[in-house]
Amino acid sequence: MTEETKKINKGILIKIAVPILIVLVVIGIYIFKKAEEGNNNSSTQVEKNSEDSLPLEITSVDLEKIKSYGVPFVIDFGSDSCIPCKEMAPVLETLHEEFQDKAVVHFVDVWKNQTAATDFPVSVIPTQVFYNADGTPYVPSEALSKEIEFTFYNSKTSNEHLFTVHQGGITEEQMRKIFAEMGVK
Repeated sequence: MTEETKKINKGILIKIAVPILIVLVVIGIYIFKKAEEGNNNSSTQVEKNSEDSLPLEITSVDLEKIKSYGVPFVIDFGSDSCIPCKEMAPVLETLHEEFQDKAVVHFVDVWKNQTAATDFPVSVIPTQVFYNADGTPYVPSEALSKEIEFTFYNSKTSNEHLFTVHQGGITEEQMRKIFAEMGVK
């Protein structure tokens, strides 16, 4: 090839390569911007959801804050690793979604968040602690107490009722009966 032919080929190559590079850069910027918008939208959605609804899983328990919502609530102390807890997980998820504005359903993984249960009478997992809408410990009816085993904890000094607890797995039907007695429909 002659020197002149090489210059012409280089010129043609540059005329083709430069627009292709520009198009690739524009496409890259477009993809980057779209991905960034997608990330912003998803984080905004999570923030919006977390503002609109309470999370199922919590890492610590602020009892006064939960009581301030003015609805009945249950805190389930368990673990993602225990078999009865795994069996209960779908029940908690269902009730959490269904009772959004009517009751609070929380789950605390005590193996991941060991200090979260220190103020509660948790000796086995799963353990559920029930409270009425006014923040007082739930007291089941005599009929329900015969069907579901509850443990009641009182203050040693004042004998004030502090906790109503169920230890072990609990079915969705049983949870619904408890919430129904607490006024959740």
